[in-house]
Amino acid sequence: MDFSLTEREAHYRDRVRDFIESHVRPRMPDYKSQVAEGDRWQPVPVIEELKPKARAAGLWNLFMPPAPALAHVDESFAFEGTQLTNLEYALCAEEMGRIVWASEVFNCSAPDTGNMEVFHRYGTRRQKDEWLAPLMNGEIRSAFLMTEPGVASSDATNIQCEIRRDGDDYVVNGRKWWSSGAGDPRCKVAIVMGKTDPDAKKHQQQSMVLMPLDAPGVTVERALTVYGYDDAPHGHMEVKLDNVRIPASAMLLGEGRGFEIAQGRLGPGRIHHCMRTIGAAEEAIAAMAKRLQSRVAFGKALSEHSVWEQRIAEARIDIEMSRLLCLKAADMMDKAGNKAAKAEIAMIKVAAPRMALRIIDDAVQAHGAAGVSQDFNLASSWAGIRTLRLADGPDEVHNRAIALMEFARHGA
Repeated sequence: MDFSLTEREAHYRDRVRDFIESHVRPRMPDYKSQVAEGDRWQPVPVIEELKPKARAAGLWNLFMPPAPALAHVDESFAFEGTQLTNLEYALCAEEMGRIVWASEVFNCSAPDTGNMEVFHRYGTRRQKDEWLAPLMNGEIRSAFLMTEPGVASSDATNIQCEIRRDGDDYVVNGRKWWSSGAGDPRCKVAIVMGKTDPDAKKHQQQSMVLMPLDAPGVTVERALTVYGYDDAPHGHMEVKLDNVRIPASAMLLGEGRGFEIAQGRLGPGRIHHCMRTIGAAEEAIAAMAKRLQSRVAFGKALSEHSVWEQRIAEARIDIEMSRLLCLKAADMMDKAGNKAAKAEIAMIKVAAPRMALRIIDDAVQAHGAAGVSQDFNLASSWAGIRTLRLADGPDEVHNRAIALMEFARHGA
């Protein structure tokens, strides 16, 4: 088993890393001041300044699926994407995860990444021309409306949003929340999951449609906070859909195929989240190690107290184990497909956020009261990653899937 990176894998990882260290990290003071002083619900200027540089450097739309996965797609559709494999992109995503806003600089931020893959895999030529092209050009943003406040959305069969056919249109009624990205004024389109046939088989009741965010009947009612953070201008919004009328051509793939689309979208998205999480953990262990060596208590550096030696060692062990599992899952997805890698995807989706939260929490402790303040990025990093134990399926759902596969393997 060869754990060394190929020339191409190292090439893109190193280029992303170098760009972040040369262009993104030095602008962090500008980012903080612009977010604090400007209109929080408008694009952040420093990000917009860096996007053309990333695009000129050939670091743009890195996540788009490799060519073999797109064999059924209209080949005449031209797009600007690097087409990294899941494994190649995973290495880049780790670097982006070190700074929470870095992904957007490369046009690689959620939920746009997953939505673009949906358009590319399942959209018609008309849908791709209307929405995918401007998304890949960075001209607009998008949202994904799945979760609902009135039901346990971890079981997507519970979703109650109604998508009803009416002549040449569909009429959408329901309420969605945690609609990440819907707060951005550039957000022009949402992929909405709802129920088209409540009498169909359990996993054929749901469909996905494309809904312009400015359609009559769409009301963005409020921004939900994550431990007090509103994540502006991206935002996590609660959205009311009141008799929203969209053309029948807005249907994705076909009625009753919502679960099929969801599985194609969420597998790669989970790997992206997990590798960004590992990047955040690397930032936390670096901050912790520096802080421990720079502070003295009870006559010696904090780093010389045995409790901190143990915590640093365990953090490094946990990061390395998590990275290997994540890369294994990405490699399996590339070689055998998402279905073959479903156990590994589920395992890393549980393991990576838990690992990062432990390390960030230790880093907060090492910084003392400063760790929970706005002077360091640890508090906001912890809050963001804590949501990943819920996003794209809570831990309990993934653990149940892992357990069922294990029971099947050892069944009578």
